[in-house]
Amino acid sequence: MKKESEGKRIYTSPYELEGRIPLGQAVLFGLQHVLAMFVGNLTPLLVIGGLCSLSDVGVMRDVLQSAMLVAGIVSLVQLFSIGPVGGRVPIIMGTSSGFIGVSSGIAQSMGGGVIAYGAILGACLIGGLFEGVLGFCLKPLRRFFPSVVTGTVVMAIGLSLILVGINSFGGGNNNQDFGSPVNLLIGVIVLLTIIVLKHFTKGVTSAASILFGIVVGYVVCIIFAQILPTTYTYVDAQTQQTVTATCSWVLDWSKVANASWFALPSLMPVKFVFDAKAIIPMLIMFVVTAVETVGDISGVMEGGLGREATDKELSGGVVCDGIGSTFASFFGVMPNTSFSQNVGLVSMTKIVNLYALSMGAIILVLCGFFPKIAALFEMMPQSVLGGAAVMMFASIVVSGIQLVTKNGVDNRVVTIVAVSLGLGYGLGSTANVLAQLPPYIGYIFGGSGIVPAAIVAIVLNIAIPEGTDPIASK
Repeated sequence: MKKESEGKRIYTSPYELEGRIPLGQAVLFGLQHVLAMFVGNLTPLLVIGGLCSLSDVGVMRDVLQSAMLVAGIVSLVQLFSIGPVGGRVPIIMGTSSGFIGVSSGIAQSMGGGVIAYGAILGACLIGGLFEGVLGFCLKPLRRFFPSVVTGTVVMAIGLSLILVGINSFGGGNNNQDFGSPVNLLIGVIVLLTIIVLKHFTKGVTSAASILFGIVVGYVVCIIFAQILPTTYTYVDAQTQQTVTATCSWVLDWSKVANASWFALPSLMPVKFVFDAKAIIPMLIMFVVTAVETVGDISGVMEGGLGREATDKELSGGVVCDGIGSTFASFFGVMPNTSFSQNVGLVSMTKIVNLYALSMGAIILVLCGFFPKIAALFEMMPQSVLGGAAVMMFASIVVSGIQLVTKNGVDNRVVTIVAVSLGLGYGLGSTANVLAQLPPYIGYIFGGSGIVPAAIVAIVLNIAIPEGTDPIASK
């Protein structure tokens, strides 16, 4: 193990799980993780909070602020563990987008409003405890998750995120200038910067290539704002009127100016409501997210350390998912689970040092108390994030391939992976293919394709026993 001495302190490598690295390096590496997940951490709350009209009752900003604090605290528990809670794995936690579908269904079935959001939080409180119990029971269930199953789940996670990355690369498909030449150019510049720094430099610039690429993206946006038009016009589809809007790549400094310097997070900004219509579908979704977390931890250990996750790491990680989600509900925040975006970052950079990742978690905690810091991350243009995301998210797919091929590939493995991704992932990721089935099926299995792919992989792994491949047996 290579160590370097600085004064009297002995430092380890950022590519080792344990030990300390210089603080400056750790902060840079931690910043990368914050930038990778900041927007995704807030998106589910913006979507569901909008459906439940949280802004109308003045609690949306409190919930968004708490989301950063909660993500930081739960990440620290996942990184260093408290007893059986936490896997001591290089995972960053955040508000899960996987719950958007089921939460949207709950909000609609309960008529929207703050009461509906309270029902979502009440279901999250109970569901988080339920997932925590699942985590304690994970060891006897581990035999259902060999590398071919976890690898397939990791591949499905990566595939589901590639579309997210491309949407960001083009500037965000909710913006009318999505796919504009300037947005695409910014994404390309960020991506090329990351590639050049990662492969043609050494030391910190190579290891923190994602961070420096995003910084370059910010600088490019500042320069472009001085030499290019910062507004565009489009025809509103509903009113048929011409609308002038600010380009999505323009940095909105008003977010920093309007943010307060210090604010305390609010405890229970929305009262809990306990309703079976919300609790039952949420419990099912927590089973699903436990499978995703197993995939995330398997992916980060394979991609970052080149080994499979241990029973203790998987169990502690899932328990942290559950307990962290229950903790989040007390601050009005939706479930906190492992963030696949950061799995891709670890798989790409190979930086797994827990101390380095903890700096990112601490930055998130600070954002929860100092809104101006949060605003600097919040104003990041989608095209800047997308330039980094397309490479990070595809790295998750590569980690899944490494897991699947770890013990060789025979016809059995090919069948499990092919059917799981072809049928399972295909069904879940294709819009409206499940529209004729009961709505709860769409809430659980639709959207990303991860859940049906995982279920098909588990079933086929049981149904097709090892040693039945006629080619392998010759």
